[in-house]
Amino acid sequence: MPTDTLLDRFLDGLAPLAPAAVWAHGSLAGGDYVEGRSDLDLIAVLDRPIGTRTAWRIALLHARLRAEPLADRLHCTYLTPDTAAGAGRRHPTWAHEQLFKRTVTPVTRAELHAFGRVLRGVPPADVLPPVPDGELADFVVRDQRDFWRREVDRAANWTQDVWVDLGLLTFARATVTLREGRLISKREALDVLPGLGAPGDVVDDIRRRRYDDAAPPAGEWVARRARLTRDYLGPAIDALVEGS
Repeated sequence: MPTDTLLDRFLDGLAPLAPAAVWAHGSLAGGDYVEGRSDLDLIAVLDRPIGTRTAWRIALLHARLRAEPLADRLHCTYLTPDTAAGAGRRHPTWAHEQLFKRTVTPVTRAELHAFGRVLRGVPPADVLPPVPDGELADFVVRDQRDFWRREVDRAANWTQDVWVDLGLLTFARATVTLREGRLISKREALDVLPGLGAPGDVVDDIRRRRYDDAAPPAGEWVARRARLTRDYLGPAIDALVEGS
């Protein structure tokens, strides 16, 4: 299986940095992983401070994996025990074939505590403090209000599969988190969306492409799908934020 081969090569390459832990989150940990479609979302905890030399070694490791199948989908954020607790702190991250810094969001932290998959070393609870319910809810609301609601108004985005898929799935997952205080998978989000009033044709389109290997959409449907998605998501996000 290409995923297992890639993970083995990544872990072997990371071994010289003596990671205290390597964890998977997202679909890979939550039981909803679809090879070739899902990202491989990882967190590595290094015992040493991540200075310039260590960052260079991280970038070199990922560069050496570029020819491997699925390597473009392997994303990893690098923490240390001293920096892991800072929810607002930005950490070195390899994603989209480059090294940059970003935070480990409350959603990711909550996923790691709820169902994080330990690939090496200690479990997340040994390094990361629990995520307070209020912090998780506040983040979900901000994400919907400050990012997704703004993007709904940018029409050009919504002819792309990734925007349609993530826009609707993230909204459904945010809704369940706010209402019930729990995290759900993308597959569960697809089951939730019809009950939230999402356009059925669009939900079916996402399901077919994600799980049935359907052909990419084409023609008039692309424009119609974009319109249906935006017409639904704008008011739905406004109502979710107002009621939070």
